[in-house]
Amino acid sequence: MVLRRAPLFVAVATAALLAGTAAAPALSATAVATHEAPPAAAAPDAAPVSDVAPVAAPAAATPVEANGQLSVCGVRLCNEQGKEIQLRGMSTHGTQWYSQCVDDASLDTLAYDWNADVVRVSTYVQEDGYETDPARFTALVNRYIDMLTARGLYVIVDWHMLSPGDPNFNLDRAKTFFTAIAERNNGNDNIIYEVANEPNGVSWQTIKGYHEQIVPVVRAEDPDAVILLGTRAWSSLGVSDGASESEVVNNPVNASNVMYTFHFYAASHGQEYLDALSRAADRIPMFITEFGTQDYAGEGANDFAMAQRYLDLAVDKKISWVNWNFSDDHRSGAVFTQGTCGSGNYGTGRLKEAGTWIRDQIRTPDDF
Repeated sequence: MVLRRAPLFVAVATAALLAGTAAAPALSATAVATHEAPPAAAAPDAAPVSDVAPVAAPAAATPVEANGQLSVCGVRLCNEQGKEIQLRGMSTHGTQWYSQCVDDASLDTLAYDWNADVVRVSTYVQEDGYETDPARFTALVNRYIDMLTARGLYVIVDWHMLSPGDPNFNLDRAKTFFTAIAERNNGNDNIIYEVANEPNGVSWQTIKGYHEQIVPVVRAEDPDAVILLGTRAWSSLGVSDGASESEVVNNPVNASNVMYTFHFYAASHGQEYLDALSRAADRIPMFITEFGTQDYAGEGANDFAMAQRYLDLAVDKKISWVNWNFSDDHRSGAVFTQGTCGSGNYGTGRLKEAGTWIRDQIRTPDDF
C-alpha cells in the first residue's frame, strides 16, 4: 500500500479549502445524451482560476513513483516490477466546455485529498471540440499532462469520438493528434492512450480495423505505453447491440500491450453487462474508462448498490477504472455542485451525492 501526502504547503492549502464545509449527503447503450453540451460553454484556453500554490514534488511516493512504466501482463495491468495493480480515478468532462474544472486547486484536491491514481483527459473530436482548433486542443492536453505529471498521477489521453460512431471517420485527425501527443510526451512513463472512446453503429471488425491502423501511429512515437481500445456499442463489448464479449475474445486486435475498454452506467446496465465484463476479464485485458452510478444519460437517481457490485468485481479481477465526471455540470453524474469550478474551493461541501460516494471509493487504500 502506498501512502501519499502533499508537500506541507500544499497540504495546508488543501486543508483550508476543506475546512469549514458541511459534509455532503452521504449505460442499454451509453447514449449520446450522456455527453451533451452544457447550457453554457467555457473557452478551452481560458486561464484557470486557482487559490492553491503551485505544487512541489510530494514527500511520499506518488502512484507513478510507486509503479513506474505500466504494461499489460497476461490479462492484467502491471507495474514495472511486474505486480498486478488497479488504478482508480476520475475523467474530466469535455475540455471544450469544462476546462475551468481542471486547475491547480481541483487537481490538488484530486491528488492529495481524494488520493486518485489516474485522470482521464477527455478531448471531444466533434461537438465544438478538437476539429474546430486542433492546435489549441492539442496544447490543452499537453498542459494537463504537465499538471498531472507534476502531481505524480497517470494520465489517460482520451480521444473522445462519439458521433459519428465509426472511428474511421476521424482516422486522419486521430493520427495527427496522437502523433503530436506521443512525440511530445514519449519521455514520460505516466501516459496511457485511449484511441476511441465509444465506437457505435459499426461492427467490431470495422472498429478492429481502425485500431490496427492507429496503434502503430502511437507505437512509432511511444513504443512502451499501454493503449486502450474501444469496443463495439458504446464500449459495452457489443452487449448494447445484442452481442457479447466473445466477438472481441475470439477476434482480438493484432497488437501487444493493449487493453479493451468497458463503459457502464449502473442504473441502466444490469446483470447482463456485469456478467459480460466478468467473463471478458478472464480472457482479455479490460479497463473501465468510464462509468456512472446513474442512468445511461448520467442523470437521475444513483444506483450505488449496482455500482458497488461492478467495483467489487473490479477489485477482485484487478480492473482499473475512472468515473464520469469531474465537473460541475447540472446532471447528477457530475461530482460537484454547479458553480464550484473556478471558485478555488473543491471541498466536500461542494460535492453532490455521487461525488461523495466516488470520493470514498477512490480513497480506499491502493494495493501497490
